[in-house]
Amino acid sequence: MNKVSRSSPLISGRLKIADHHLQRLACIYIRQSSRPQVIHNTESQVNQYQLVERAGALGWSKERIRVIDTDLGLSGRESANRDGFKELVAEVSLGHVGIIFGYEVSRLARNNSDWYHLLDLAAVFSTLIADYDGIYDPRLYNDRLLLGLKGTMSEAELHLLQLRLTEGRMRKVERGEHAQRLPTGLERLSDGRVVKSPDDQVRHAIELVFAKFEELGSCRKVLLYLRGSNLLLPRCQTTGPHINEILWKRPSHASVYAFLTNPAYAGAFAYGRTQLDKTRRKPGRPDTGIVRKPMAEWTHLQQDVYPAYITWEQYMKNQERLRQNATRFQESIKRAQGTARKGQALLQGLVTCGVCGYHMRVRYTASPRYVCTELKHRLGEPMCASLHGPGIDGLVVQAFFEAIQPAQLNALEAVLEEQEAERALLNRQWKEQLKRAQYETHLAERRYNTVDPDNRLVAAELERRWEQKLIRLQEVREEHERFQRSLEAPALTPDLREQFRHISESLPDLWHNGQLSSDQKKDLLRSLIANVILTRKAADVVEVKIVWVSGHYTILHDHPPVYRIHDLSCYDEMVERIHELWQEGHKDEEIAAQLTGEGFRSTRAMHVYPSTVQGIRSEHGWKQPYVEYARVIELEGYLTVSELAQLLGTNRSWVDRRVRLHQIDPGYVIQHPKYSHIRMIRQDPELIERLRNELCSSGVTKEAFS
Repeated sequence: MNKVSRSSPLISGRLKIADHHLQRLACIYIRQSSRPQVIHNTESQVNQYQLVERAGALGWSKERIRVIDTDLGLSGRESANRDGFKELVAEVSLGHVGIIFGYEVSRLARNNSDWYHLLDLAAVFSTLIADYDGIYDPRLYNDRLLLGLKGTMSEAELHLLQLRLTEGRMRKVERGEHAQRLPTGLERLSDGRVVKSPDDQVRHAIELVFAKFEELGSCRKVLLYLRGSNLLLPRCQTTGPHINEILWKRPSHASVYAFLTNPAYAGAFAYGRTQLDKTRRKPGRPDTGIVRKPMAEWTHLQQDVYPAYITWEQYMKNQERLRQNATRFQESIKRAQGTARKGQALLQGLVTCGVCGYHMRVRYTASPRYVCTELKHRLGEPMCASLHGPGIDGLVVQAFFEAIQPAQLNALEAVLEEQEAERALLNRQWKEQLKRAQYETHLAERRYNTVDPDNRLVAAELERRWEQKLIRLQEVREEHERFQRSLEAPALTPDLREQFRHISESLPDLWHNGQLSSDQKKDLLRSLIANVILTRKAADVVEVKIVWVSGHYTILHDHPPVYRIHDLSCYDEMVERIHELWQEGHKDEEIAAQLTGEGFRSTRAMHVYPSTVQGIRSEHGWKQPYVEYARVIELEGYLTVSELAQLLGTNRSWVDRRVRLHQIDPGYVIQHPKYSHIRMIRQDPELIERLRNELCSSGVTKEAFS
């Protein structure tokens, strides 16, 4: 008779099972790592489900056996998304589980943190763990040690598998043979070769996106153009019922941006554009934590792998333009121009602060101003600059006109060719869209005709789809007809043709007579100007440094208006010059004209006003000689205002007031025959006596005014 040793796994396992274990649940945990394994590796599932029979053989009734298989198709690397494992841990922690069955330890967990957490709970609540080798009690030292080793080996096994897979994938990546998902417009053949889509409409739509971005320079402008033209963009579905099918959808900012930023359209194989950052992953959301990396951090980049829609140089140019368009408060793009907008400030996006080097913003008040507040916001220091915009714009525009004078550009033929090419592109898109609508309508008709007429359920649905395609075909035809009517090119008058033939001469007139919009003017400036650096050298002097696209620069100086005359940088020299001219006996008008000719200016004008001269003279007490002479000159039978005031013993302002209010009869008042601004009062005894009586009755004396 054969005897079974007490060290046999079967005997030792049965000895560990007590009555309280049999009274609790026997949990059968079943898991496979991926969906393909669930579909194709069915033998593994069969082996795991057979653990139910083993639990019954060990003494558990069918009512006390629970199968947990909700984690089929999920990896055991972590428990965040494994609801079945969470259910198992919860039942163990409540003391409901007597034994846990798993075909292998790796089925339960592939990382030590989850594995040892389960072991600790099993030891506390006296829960056994069983696999195909035997039954283990986590409370026993030897069993706990063996389970720990199995968990460590399971984690190491997964690490080695991942390492081999990663190394194999990276070898294929380095050769450019990794079969990554291709964007819309590229297809992989059965032999592994990648070709452009055979659908003409798909290719032409993608080519149109790149062509319009090169022309318009903005992702949003391309979007508005496509939507304004009622054009659709193709999209290869990666999920859902239409997987791997091309669907035509209304363009969105995301779809246009995806075309412009994918290097595959430039023929490049790029791996590692997006990478996982576990610190950004949100619990319970496995798709989070994916971050987009800059090109310098891509894992691998290889050019000339795919058929290209654009060159690599054009792709890099597009990325730089997109970066410049992202005018946000980021230091890395502080010099970005941004796309031209419709504001009046012509240097929007071009101006840089000469103090801190940051990009200057536009502030619209009574007139546009270029403002820099970066140091104020970042360091609490005073504002860098707030500069008057129109003067700076005019200075830069004049320099731009001078720069294009030698070119003698003749842009008429280029403009006409560009318009014709634009119309041809749109016409081709509409024709292809019409062909597709006709094909889909014909296909729906054929499907309807092939159905059995007696099968009314199917026939009714196919008839409804046919009607929808007919309606869509009619809509496309109507839109195509409207587009055809809009193809008529605007006629160019002979005068306008002549202006375009000599654009360097006619551009200033077009610029100033309102025929060019603000964004058109800005695009013209950007064609030659890369940057404009503004630095305030004095209150009324701004240095304008124009950096041309060639790398050369021009330094000019603008003189913005100031609020106080003392802020003029030439104020001291102007005061000294006024004093010299005053001593020579010149009038205010003559002094103002002389100062303007010598390059002096007023606060808000580039010339000197006579009132400015008068104000400076009054401030320094410099009286005009002819005024002093007029005060003492005598006109027979008349007195000056000062003489009459002195005769009455009062202040001249008292007499002036009587003259202004006509309390002195205007018939007594005349203008000096030589100096029209001097008034003379008739020396009439009755008038003098009446004024003297008024003074006495009012009690006003000369001392009262002092």
